[in-house]
Amino acid sequence: MGILDGKVAIITGGGRGIGGEITRLFAEQGAALVVNDLGSTEDGKGADAGPASDIVAEITGAGAKAVADGGDIADVATGERLVATAIKEFGRLDIVVNNAGILRDRMIFNLSPEDWDAVIRVHLRGHYSTVRPAAAYFREQRNPDADYRIINFTSASGLYGSPGQPNYAAAKLGIVGLTYSLANGLRRYGVTANAIAPAAATRLVATIPSDRAVGSSIATEESEMAPRHIARVALFLASDRSRWLTGQVLAAQGRHVGLLSRPAEVGSVTADADWNFDAFAAATESEFRPIIDAEAPNLFARQIR
Repeated sequence: MGILDGKVAIITGGGRGIGGEITRLFAEQGAALVVNDLGSTEDGKGADAGPASDIVAEITGAGAKAVADGGDIADVATGERLVATAIKEFGRLDIVVNNAGILRDRMIFNLSPEDWDAVIRVHLRGHYSTVRPAAAYFREQRNPDADYRIINFTSASGLYGSPGQPNYAAAKLGIVGLTYSLANGLRRYGVTANAIAPAAATRLVATIPSDRAVGSSIATEESEMAPRHIARVALFLASDRSRWLTGQVLAAQGRHVGLLSRPAEVGSVTADADWNFDAFAAATESEFRPIIDAEAPNLFARQIR
């Protein structure tokens, strides 16, 4: 018996890297899969049907059920097609994994509108592309006891602010907000939503100059940076055991998995009357600065996916 026996999943960016490892593990655990991968370069240029078709050939050769799709995930027609394909080929849809992504690194003063738009498009519109039709399908089932799953991918780049990736950081933190919204809005339909912030050795990471990466504080050995570790986290979130965890963001690197806090007020100042400038400056320095100065380094490896 596999953990995902009888489940049907869509995996975007499922041909290589983290997505490829998720595809293999989900197939091994019994899921039927719709595997999407445009097969573009790391910066989103070009297209190649090979990554999606090759991994589908690999897993179906081992006995899995899967179909390949080489469409552009940022095109909403692709997301609609993936959902329709899952239902047509396998009779249902249970899990959506939004993993596809690209990088176009630039400091903000060198970042062109085209590079901004391309990254925002693939990440944010790409998540919307699958989530909208999938959520509509889940709602139509009218089953609050279902175990439907949406698994998104964020990044330390957005959570901590990579200096050379303002476009990627904006998109990835936007995915966190999207995940919170989905968890709150779709709970009544038996849907959970979570995000993973991974640190792993992928072809995207290999393109980042070392002086622009957010440094790792855990381990950098090759075995600890293997994408297969991230796939195991995705498997748990896809399983029936993870319902209680909805709305949370998990940081993952190697065998380390961290639960990240949600935004919360950590200090406050209040005035009896309208603030004047000097009083506000003094109050915030007195109350907020010690909190900021005392903030311990986060244990999550700040390595950019």
